Amino acid sequence: MTVIVESLGATKTRDPRQILNGVAPYLEHLTVNVLDGGMSLWEREVALLLRDHTMVRDMAERILGNAVMYVVASIERPDVHLGVGKIVDIGVHQLILDTPVWFAICAAYNGGRYKHHAPFIERRRDGLCLRTEEFIRSLGFTPDEELWAIDGTECSPCDNKVPDSH
Repeated sequence: MTVIVESLGATKTRDPRQILNGVAPYLEHLTVNVLDGGMSLWEREVALLLRDHTMVRDMAERILGNAVMYVVASIERPDVHLGVGKIVDIGVHQLILDTPVWFAICAAYNGGRYKHHAPFIERRRDGLCLRTEEFIRSLGFTPDEELWAIDGTECSPCDNKVPDSH
């Protein structure tokens, strides 16, 4: 098994597919449901996005990849207030809704602590999405500029004052 978590919680890889697939050893709940069919976790989440949303595979992969980058950035740097637009948030919600996978992400990358999702009702219109994309890039990821620019001035930030929230 390849270990992709360092002792400080930062991932050694910046490939969202490897990061997501890397949480498989941390799956503890409903493993029969999650691992049925022999799909990787990446393939599973893409398939769920395609099942629930009208989009082509390429878009599902782009959205999921950027959601993984956002989640890891929010875990690695809880001190930085981040926010996502409607497009990338589709992928964030997908990860959270597949609770066995979300719990595994929290176990692998957040020291086992649950990472809350506590969005404000009002969207911000101050460019936080664009700043979040820049911040994610500064951490060594390669975010999809086009996806972040779509909602660049309108995002759904989470309340970073909620303990362990993104």
